[in-house]
Amino acid sequence: MEQQQLQLLVEKISVDSFGKPFMHQAYFNPRLRSTGGRYLLGTHNIEINRKYYDQLGERELIGIIKHELCHYHLHLAGKGYQHKDQDFKQLLKIVGAPRFCAQLPDKKEKHSTKRILLYQCTNCQLTYNRKRSIDTSRYVCGKCKGKLTKIREIILE
Repeated sequence: MEQQQLQLLVEKISVDSFGKPFMHQAYFNPRLRSTGGRYLLGTHNIEINRKYYDQLGERELIGIIKHELCHYHLHLAGKGYQHKDQDFKQLLKIVGAPRFCAQLPDKKEKHSTKRILLYQCTNCQLTYNRKRSIDTSRYVCGKCKGKLTKIREIILE
């Protein structure tokens, strides 16, 4: 799907679902990572994450567009356009838009494996379990100020 096709789809959904025209720009933003789309308050434009269309299809894309159009139309009407507002929640139900977008499949795979790093003090033998690595030349044991060494790394699946 190209930018022009996305613009036409957003305009069509706006008229069909909301009965109002979409008078601004809708475009794919490749920098979006953790969200399906966003409505920009200053310009009234809508940005969409292309990965959601590529990986989850047109149905998910339409849900994201409807969600962002809820922000758009409520903001222009001067009503509550934020996720916490009742106007926003009611309009989502009316048009059948999701409150949150689905998680991308590749995101699930990244977080499925976890690792634990084990460090031990060379002086008092106290062990530390950490998710993130420690710079052993910079940090010392909290109990006796002894030198830390990495014992092993455990990978959980």
